[in-house]
Amino acid sequence: MRAVCWYGKEDVRGTRVPDPTIVDEGDAIVRVTLTAICGSDLHLYGGFIPTMKKGDVLGHEFMGEVVAVGKAVTSLAIGDRVVVPFTIACGGCLSCKKDLWALCENSNPNNEMLQTLYGSSGSGLFGYSHLYGGFSGGQAEFVRVPFADVGPFKVPEEVSDEQALFLSDIFPTGYMAAENADIHPGAVVAVWGAGPVGLFAMKSARMLGAERIIAIDHVATRLALARQHADAEIIDFLAEDVTERLHDLTGGRGPDACIDAVGLEAHGSGSIGARYDRAKQVAWMATDRLDALRQAIGSCRPGGTVSIPGVYGGYLDKVPMGAAFAKGLTLRMGQTHVHRYLQPLMDRIQTGAIDPSFVISHRLSLDEAPGAYETFRDKQDDCTKVVMRP
Repeated sequence: MRAVCWYGKEDVRGTRVPDPTIVDEGDAIVRVTLTAICGSDLHLYGGFIPTMKKGDVLGHEFMGEVVAVGKAVTSLAIGDRVVVPFTIACGGCLSCKKDLWALCENSNPNNEMLQTLYGSSGSGLFGYSHLYGGFSGGQAEFVRVPFADVGPFKVPEEVSDEQALFLSDIFPTGYMAAENADIHPGAVVAVWGAGPVGLFAMKSARMLGAERIIAIDHVATRLALARQHADAEIIDFLAEDVTERLHDLTGGRGPDACIDAVGLEAHGSGSIGARYDRAKQVAWMATDRLDALRQAIGSCRPGGTVSIPGVYGGYLDKVPMGAAFAKGLTLRMGQTHVHRYLQPLMDRIQTGAIDPSFVISHRLSLDEAPGAYETFRDKQDDCTKVVMRP
């Protein structure tokens, strides 16, 4: 089959790999009908996530048609149209029973790696390094899906592929970010990053009752989408001081909630901290750039909440924990518990409350993936989201 594979830093290739097969009786094989490049994939592309191996199949946002099932699978049948959560969960461990699907204790066969790195393991992930199980991803014609009775979610006939696809990751990720922000009616919410996750966080914050949304980015196309689809006020972080502007917009208090939808590759505003981060990262003395997180902590009002859906991978330097402590901030973060949100968010799609396809800017084939990674990373050609049809 054709697939998009990783061969090294900034080296992604379309190639042929063996078709997946049923390995466990609980597996299913899905023929991919639509897949996407995620901002998290760019961390792999940039070489920031360890334990990648040459030839690993990329991609964790995908959906398609079930073409084979193991003997133990009871909830799926050949021909079912499904969207698949990027987090792989067993459904039976303590974390799964507590609705903490991304912390599944049984789905990552390489859990000792994460235990060594972080002290405990999370779930396996599709197409996201051997730290998270080494599972082949969805930027391919076919995918083996473990725990098929637990993950794949049937898509109603009237919902299109483009509407359903982002239930695999970025729509639930944005929604959980807004939920973690403890938004109440009338709240002022600032969101760092107007990429796909940030845009879904803004839309979700609106659905949860936020009165004002403030979008922080420097890409004009993305800020325009934030204004158009979330009625957001905008801040270009290259043109003005973010913290000062946020305090001006909130009467000196700061936003009630700040959402960092940027993560470890923050571009930085030219501040001393941003230059420090980049210098240490170039010298391989640090893994993460955290200018957005510093701004979020510094800007949030006393007693407010900082929600962090942006991925961080290592040890962070110069985190203003003194400010977070002095202001009594609540920090909430973590991998998305996708399974928790599938039905509630599908309901919102079906009622017309949101059409997630608004983030799509590029519709391509798998063969165009190598160039698309670069286009997406560099935000060329007004690129906000790439979807690919095998």
